[in-house]
Amino acid sequence: MKIKIGLLARIALAIALGILIGSVAPESLVRLLATFNGLFGNFLGFVVPLIIIAFIAPGIAHLGKGSGKLLGLATFFAYSSTIVAGFLALAVSMNVLPNFIKPNAVGSFENPEEFLATAFFTVDMPPAFGIMSALLIAFIFGIGMAATKSDVLLKGFTEFNVIIEKVINHVIIPLLPIHIFGIFMNMTFGGQVAKILSVFAIVFVIVILLHFTMLILQYSFAGALNKQNPFRLMKIMSPAYFTALGTQSSAATIPVTLKQARKTGASEKVTDFTVPLFATIHLSGSTITLVTCAIGVLLLNGESIEITKIIPFIFMLGITMIAAPGVPGGAVMAAIGLLSSMLGFNETMVALMIALYLAQDSFGTATNVTGDGALSMIVDRFTRSKSMVLEKNES
Repeated sequence: MKIKIGLLARIALAIALGILIGSVAPESLVRLLATFNGLFGNFLGFVVPLIIIAFIAPGIAHLGKGSGKLLGLATFFAYSSTIVAGFLALAVSMNVLPNFIKPNAVGSFENPEEFLATAFFTVDMPPAFGIMSALLIAFIFGIGMAATKSDVLLKGFTEFNVIIEKVINHVIIPLLPIHIFGIFMNMTFGGQVAKILSVFAIVFVIVILLHFTMLILQYSFAGALNKQNPFRLMKIMSPAYFTALGTQSSAATIPVTLKQARKTGASEKVTDFTVPLFATIHLSGSTITLVTCAIGVLLLNGESIEITKIIPFIFMLGITMIAAPGVPGGAVMAAIGLLSSMLGFNETMVALMIALYLAQDSFGTATNVTGDGALSMIVDRFTRSKSMVLEKNES
């Protein structure tokens, strides 16, 4: 019988082995893995602009179709929820994390010769275009396809999406554990891993607390609008939360989310439309994880947290999350370009970010889908309000 090990388990095993082997490994072995990491990191940098175009362009085009006002309301509340989640994470992280993560406590990752073993050789893989160019291309073609209803062009972008998703599923995701193994082996070899593991524990606890805080905010708003107890509503949606913990997939949890969302009192017409849509475009839990982990990695690297950089990052992250790939770790893969271009992440910082994010991916997904129930109730309430106004005007 073939035993399948999940991605989270593989990442945990990679971290453990990296720490264990890194403490006794000869420098030649560490440098060999550093060479692989350099090649993989360069390939990842090459693919990131393609990921942005492949997912955002058709994602925007598909959002241009649907049930008009209902689609507009759903998209507005999904994006608003994601942005609120980002600012909540920013406020808490900036006030809490600096108390535990002291700047330059482990030195800077900018100079690999200072702490990390160097690669035997490197191969440049310059991307076809920069991150901002990819975003502009995606927006122009996405909005253009939605406006012109260009089915031929949309079909081409959809097929391009399938190709890039296969690259993610069959190349990047399988090689990620090796990449993270190499990074942690190198950091152990360089004597930095103890502090980094303490950061993992602190960030993990903060992220989980923020997830539940965000759910309470979402259901308090939904409960107030619909005159229902928010904690009773959260209990109704709890099966969706625990299903997502196991599946690590919003899409795979849709049947359970849909069933429980109907029990909250939201109309079947609204839930049937919004729940599958929110599974794609509403990622408040993932955004909390990304923002908190990003600030943790910046502090660990000795970087100052500049509000003028973080705020635009959150707004762009909200847009990027709408079209994040529907695979484990898809949100962080979609965010890599923004982390590099807007926050200045280097290869090692990106690897740490991926490891931090994947350790909490299932909890972020669970928060996403549970919040979908609250947003469905909110959309339903506003839809009913508009219907009532129209009926009064007609009478």
